[in-house]
Amino acid sequence: MWQCHLLLSPLMGISAIILFELCVSIPPDSLRCWILAHCCVEHWTVNNFLMTGPKAFLTYASSVQMGAKSGIQECKHQFMWDRWNCPESTLQLTTHNGLRSATRETSFVHAISAAGVMYTLTKNCSMGDFDNCGCDDSRIGQTGGKGWIWGGCSDNVAFGEKISKQFVDALEDGRDSRAAVNLHNNEAGRLAVKATMRRACKCHGVSGSCSIQTCWMQLADFREVGNYLKMKHERAKKLELDKKPVRAGNSADNRGAIAHAFRGIPQTELIYLEDSPDYCVKNQSLGFQGTEGRECLKGDKGMPLWERKSCRRLCYECGLRVVEKRVEVVSSCNCKFYWCCTVKCDKCTQVVTKYYCVNPENGRKPYNKTKSRHRARQH
Repeated sequence: MWQCHLLLSPLMGISAIILFELCVSIPPDSLRCWILAHCCVEHWTVNNFLMTGPKAFLTYASSVQMGAKSGIQECKHQFMWDRWNCPESTLQLTTHNGLRSATRETSFVHAISAAGVMYTLTKNCSMGDFDNCGCDDSRIGQTGGKGWIWGGCSDNVAFGEKISKQFVDALEDGRDSRAAVNLHNNEAGRLAVKATMRRACKCHGVSGSCSIQTCWMQLADFREVGNYLKMKHERAKKLELDKKPVRAGNSADNRGAIAHAFRGIPQTELIYLEDSPDYCVKNQSLGFQGTEGRECLKGDKGMPLWERKSCRRLCYECGLRVVEKRVEVVSSCNCKFYWCCTVKCDKCTQVVTKYYCVNPENGRKPYNKTKSRHRARQH
């Protein structure tokens, strides 16, 4: 399970017994210990979970896991037609030598994961899934603007934000630049949830006159959060640290250098430390498969531009060519609703055309955008 890789990245290789002994040595209210036990020692019982952490954490655990999963699913959707497509190797947030990477792409992984956890906790809170949490009624009855007042059930993002910080930020216990960058991107993800919230209103008045409205704040669809963070990813800023070596053991100098580098960077922006590797090329040690064998799209003008240019981006610009294949696709069809309450469908087979990136024939050279533009001007 990818969450275990995420949680155990600093503890890779530790056996379940050693992990148990480690947890015993940590105070019983340790959040990190409880998460490790819950996610990664599958044969433990619920009683074991309760022994290693407060009962409240068990209440939130399934929501945290669902939120993190929704974040990764959104990551895969957003980068479906990119050279880097949110592969499983990235979810471990480690590199081949055991050091966590801090690229532009991992900044998105941190942000969307934190956002997913906060989003799911907030949604479940508003739905009444938790005994100690409900709608945000802090502004009910107050005037919000001309012709409307606060009312209804506003989504309780303050609760989702608080619990998300306790779970997600607890994974960063270092004080180096990578930990600082990850915490920054976690917060940027949570702020994205807030930034995409929308106001919903209901009319009141005689005969539907809507003389006054009651309004509340509600979460946007999580796809909007993903779109927002994808835009932030494209504009992510590289953190330039002071190149002068810090004296060994002088943590004050190190913290000062990090604080100086963060100066002037808004909390809403994604940041990274390292340039991304070449995702065109397969790199087994880093866990990247390259773009050879990837599917790309060719379509009409009704297709989004980013998808329409996926063959050029994944194949031609990576020195590959595109092949066309006719494949059979089985899908549900002729679905009928039967009272009550089932839907029955037939299985239909359809032959569709798909496009894939393959090795060039006869040593074909990589696609050259400069030459292509020059040739286009000549014609």
